[in-house]
Amino acid sequence: MRVLSAISHHPSPLPASASASASASAATATVGGGGASPCSRSTPSPLLSFPPSCCSAAASSCPRFFLPFVSDFPSSNHGRSNGPAIKGRGLMALRSAFPTSPALISSVSDLFEFICAGPLMKRLGLTAESVAESIDKWLETGVHLCQLFRLNELSLSPPEKIRIYHFYVPVFLWCEDQLMRHRSMFSEGDDIPPLVIGISAPQGSGKTTLVFALDYLFRRSGRNSATLSIDDFYLTAEGQAELRSQNPGNALLEFRGNAGSHDLQFSIDTLTSLSKLTKKGMKMKLPRYDKSAYGGRGDRADPSTWPEVEGPVEVVLFEGWMLGFKPLPNEAVKAVDPQLELVNENLKAYYNAWDKFIEAWIIIKIRDPNCVYQWRLQAEVAMREDGKPGMSDEEVLDFVSRYLPAYKAYLPTLYSEGPKGLDPDRLVVIDIDEERNPLSED
Repeated sequence: MRVLSAISHHPSPLPASASASASASAATATVGGGGASPCSRSTPSPLLSFPPSCCSAAASSCPRFFLPFVSDFPSSNHGRSNGPAIKGRGLMALRSAFPTSPALISSVSDLFEFICAGPLMKRLGLTAESVAESIDKWLETGVHLCQLFRLNELSLSPPEKIRIYHFYVPVFLWCEDQLMRHRSMFSEGDDIPPLVIGISAPQGSGKTTLVFALDYLFRRSGRNSATLSIDDFYLTAEGQAELRSQNPGNALLEFRGNAGSHDLQFSIDTLTSLSKLTKKGMKMKLPRYDKSAYGGRGDRADPSTWPEVEGPVEVVLFEGWMLGFKPLPNEAVKAVDPQLELVNENLKAYYNAWDKFIEAWIIIKIRDPNCVYQWRLQAEVAMREDGKPGMSDEEVLDFVSRYLPAYKAYLPTLYSEGPKGLDPDRLVVIDIDEERNPLSED
């Protein structure tokens, strides 16, 4: 309990062991790095393997203060810096996390109480005792996220504090536990395939920013991770045009999105190749999709722009709006929308292409699918205000209307039963409110 003295209100300094830990951790936190934005997809990089919608989706899926500015992102070596450290900032951050003054000790105590009041504590199996035993990990992870999002860790606003310590940090610690459990299933010397964590969440609910944060934290902790989106497996523009011509009058298959608009064999090949990326020196490129191509109808990005990842990969973060959806009886989907019948038939092939590769699941649960429209509208308004091209209100309504039937049909079963083949011990369901903040189970 070497950090419990920091939780108390006594002004005595931390024991020597904690000071040593702080000094060691501080060296990690002073990592500097390249100034290139992770949203840029023009130059392939194994460190910048974020979903293709990173720029727009990150802006739409979280508060404006969480736009991902990452000049502090490590330049290479999966979180270890090759260049000069950030002068002072990382070291000061961790010194503030392991305080010796009465005021800062009180601040850490308040933060400890705030963490323990988090809505995900019970759901993730956390207790005040377990938080106290790992408080240094909580604080260090929080500092890293503040660096990532360029927040002042000593003066977080209430929304920032909630997003960091009630959401991202506990979910990352849960992911780390899942990774340790996964690796414990193999013997020493075995080739260990990466753990694939599926993040299923409706559009605009914050999954892209969550994946962005988790990927960054894994790399800061020395874990080699890769990110994929179901968007990366959309049909090419040519394939999409063929799908449209084969299904005249079906608005749900007119554009990319619903089941039937993905190249499932391409998905199988990609995920299978990633599972074999277990040795140093092994490399592969991760596919990416360009939603801006063909006037917004989209096309697979040129392979020369795909980011490259090198083994051994320990974690794959695989996100998508319809991950875990299971086909339903035809009568059920026809009652929602007759056009959904063919989508439902297409969905039967998706388990073997996606879900069977996923070992641990994060499902973000919304209370009303109509929130998707509001979130998307917020994103487009913000883009227009920033001088970027964005859909009109009418175009947003048309766009979201092509997804709402699937949400209304499949989300209730996903929330009540979970994905096919699910291990209940490897699932966390996170209810969120209209502001995308987690809610308690009660």
